[in-house]
Amino acid sequence: MRCDEWQGLYAVIMEGMLYKWTNYLSGWQPRWFVLAGGILSYYDSQEDTWKGCKGCIKMAVCEIQVHSGDSTRVELIIPGEQHFYLKAENVAERQRWLVALGSSKACLTDSRTRKEKEINENTECLKQKVSELRLFCDLLLHQVNNLKESTQSDQPGSTNFEIDMATVLRSTCNTFMKTLEECMQIANVSFRPELLQPTPPDSPHVAIIKPNRIKQRSSSYNYRERNELKICQNGLMIKENKIKSWKRSQLESDDQHQQNPRRGSIENAEVMMDNSELTNVTAKDSGVNIELQPSAAEDETGKGTEEPGDPNPDAEKEEIQTFFSVMDQRFNDIEFEEDSGIPTLPFLESCYAIVPVLDKLGPTVFAPVKLDFVGNIKKINQKYITDTTKFTTLQKIVLHELETEVATVRNSATEALLWLKRGLKFLRGFLEEVNNGEKDIQKALNTSYGRTLRQYHGWVVRGVFALALRAAPFYEAFMAALAINEGDEMKEAFHEKMQSDLNQYLPAMGKQIEILDALYEEYNLESDEVV
Repeated sequence: MRCDEWQGLYAVIMEGMLYKWTNYLSGWQPRWFVLAGGILSYYDSQEDTWKGCKGCIKMAVCEIQVHSGDSTRVELIIPGEQHFYLKAENVAERQRWLVALGSSKACLTDSRTRKEKEINENTECLKQKVSELRLFCDLLLHQVNNLKESTQSDQPGSTNFEIDMATVLRSTCNTFMKTLEECMQIANVSFRPELLQPTPPDSPHVAIIKPNRIKQRSSSYNYRERNELKICQNGLMIKENKIKSWKRSQLESDDQHQQNPRRGSIENAEVMMDNSELTNVTAKDSGVNIELQPSAAEDETGKGTEEPGDPNPDAEKEEIQTFFSVMDQRFNDIEFEEDSGIPTLPFLESCYAIVPVLDKLGPTVFAPVKLDFVGNIKKINQKYITDTTKFTTLQKIVLHELETEVATVRNSATEALLWLKRGLKFLRGFLEEVNNGEKDIQKALNTSYGRTLRQYHGWVVRGVFALALRAAPFYEAFMAALAINEGDEMKEAFHEKMQSDLNQYLPAMGKQIEILDALYEEYNLESDEVV
């Protein structure tokens, strides 16, 4: 319903004095009647309207009857519920009320009928589109299976068949996405904001279901995902970077012990156990012998003695951690090589470490975005593992593909890095909006998307992103997902720590994006192709 229709519907159509039959004792009594918004309300008098109505009746569901013997009377009836006996001062006055009441009832009935018809048509159309989606889904599965069987067989002429099957598969995917976009358009029409009941202002928020938190450990990163980057030519997984993460976690553990010397020996024993297990795994997999040296803090703990004295309030204050402070690899940890060379492996690890942010925004609706992001990381990693000594920096990978004239080939590492840096720009822009005080997550995502990725996306991909943005969580839920310990997001220290972490993380990420942008502009590798 348009704004002007809404205002017209709820404007006062007519008001005036009518006599209403009360009971046999009081008989007919004058009352002030107001017809507005499809509802006829009455008051004791015009001056008492501020006190609230004494009664009302909905015109959409009532029957209007004129009295056969009295030309000034009219009856409004809801069968089995309400019965208003009304009387005007004269015939002309009753006629005016009849016209107003009839027009209001007809307008409401016509509007309701039109809405019901529109909803029914959209529902049937949506059912048809859903059936088409199921058909296309079956076709996609069938075509993928045929293509898989063809690639596994070594029959002559299979290459041409695979090319034809890939073409058909692409056509089916395009049709599937187009149908999905049509479903979204139908849903948008059927569930317009004005058809939904808005939440009254100043109403309490619905309780937020908090996602599962990450339990804080000395090393919280998922090694299985990170080790995908360590596949070498012989197929072995090298975990040498765990040495670096162990050293950092040991230092953090020592710092925490210095801040709180009263912690018991049990916690220190757990930290020592985690460190010893990590070192054993690292030494075993990488062939590096490491001999643990107890820290000064551990020596003091092992003595089992405490010097008496007044407790220090600052020492017992627990430091609050955020998602960005416990990341195993951060962009601000990367050390550039000669000529601002960005080291390949730490950069890819930092990209992997930021992927969970997409899960915290919505693991289901942001799954396509995550798959594309991770897919580009893996493409670059596949190029890197072909010669780890040669491709030590991202610049070397791009320059090598330029020399071999494969930089602009589909699925090349250069193309993957192009889309990866665009995705990083999107995440960086979103996090900057949040860090600058934007509390509307959907607005922050939409602003960043419009500045970074939208110009490279066609209408199908824009539709997928629009669907994902609508499902963005509330600010409180997103902050809870970034908290390490339960309830930290409610503390002021958490938000201060979050801002501090982002103030270090985002400039470092932006610096590396700027270096890559300069590289792509220098060799004219930027593309305006829309996907």
